[in-house]
Amino acid sequence: MRMRRINTRWVQAVAGVLLILLTAGVSAAERIKDIASVGGVRSNQLVGYGLVVGLDGTGDDTPFTEQSVRSMLSSQGVNIPHDVDPDADNTAAVMITAELPAFTRPGQQIDVSVSSLGDADSLQGGELLMTPLRAADGEVYAVAQGRVVIGGFGAEDTEIPVDNQLGGSIPNGAMVERRVDSGFQDRDEVVLNLHEPDFTTARRTAEVINHNLGPNTARAEDAGSVRVRAPQDSDQRVSFISFLEELRVEPGEAPAEVIVNARTGTIVMGSNVRVRPAAVSHGNMTVAIGAGGPEQIAEDPFGMDEPLVVPDEDMDELEGENPAFVFEAGADLNEIVDAINAVGAAPGDLVAILEALKRAGALRAELTII
Repeated sequence: MRMRRINTRWVQAVAGVLLILLTAGVSAAERIKDIASVGGVRSNQLVGYGLVVGLDGTGDDTPFTEQSVRSMLSSQGVNIPHDVDPDADNTAAVMITAELPAFTRPGQQIDVSVSSLGDADSLQGGELLMTPLRAADGEVYAVAQGRVVIGGFGAEDTEIPVDNQLGGSIPNGAMVERRVDSGFQDRDEVVLNLHEPDFTTARRTAEVINHNLGPNTARAEDAGSVRVRAPQDSDQRVSFISFLEELRVEPGEAPAEVIVNARTGTIVMGSNVRVRPAAVSHGNMTVAIGAGGPEQIAEDPFGMDEPLVVPDEDMDELEGENPAFVFEAGADLNEIVDAINAVGAAPGDLVAILEALKRAGALRAELTII
């Protein structure tokens, strides 16, 4: 009896189902700069509370904005009687956020973002008054001030999306007043923190550094960090780090993983995804993966009178009513997805089959559904 095998070169025909297959068998060598960062060299978040003035009647009508206006005027020597209600509809209370990059020096400028805190209608045309920006330690590291820029303003009659007018930015709107000490010069070692922790990548990184700079220069501390002995002199240390960043390392292969977007049907999977022997019946479809080829598939897995190995002359009739796909052991997920897509399966069918394979322990990969 001649058996028919599924053609793995099906053209995917289901609209809305996109398969992205990462099939690089061997990872290309990458610079250490691209896969790791130097420990302690990081940016810091800043935040502040301030007032935006000069609004055209689109400001707040909230008690805390009124209180802020009173406090601001009091600091300028203007005292408002308690029985007088300051009309603050041209003023809005806002929160200011910024990111202070590593090694930023006092006197340099950074961008800030401004967001309404009260019930203002718009911040368009407003001016942020001088506002101190603090880090998590409570210390002031920058001072922000300037005109708020609203993206997309005036584009209501076009097809250009109009941004929310309750948030904006001030390019170079904050002056740095204090430097963050990173401790870059204080340690005998430099720590390289891998962006994607992996024991193989950490070992290979240490080996590459030792090969170029001598034995025992670097050691892998764990899956996420590599410690490297570095010179104490600041000029030498900068040149040393510059040299390290350009060394190339072949990262370890990523773990087998399948990521599925249940709404769009998009599938992203690694090259090491494999499927163990299993059989799945979903709706009018049957998928089977053999333990040693189609002839060794267990007979009658779903209570049928015959195994899922179908004679060639009966395949066309079966595909019209209950499509059956038979794969040999070790088939990769790409083959299965291609075959299911070719018969017009919906994204939900594909997700259901993948979930069933995972629950049965047949999908040899981590399944993440978003």
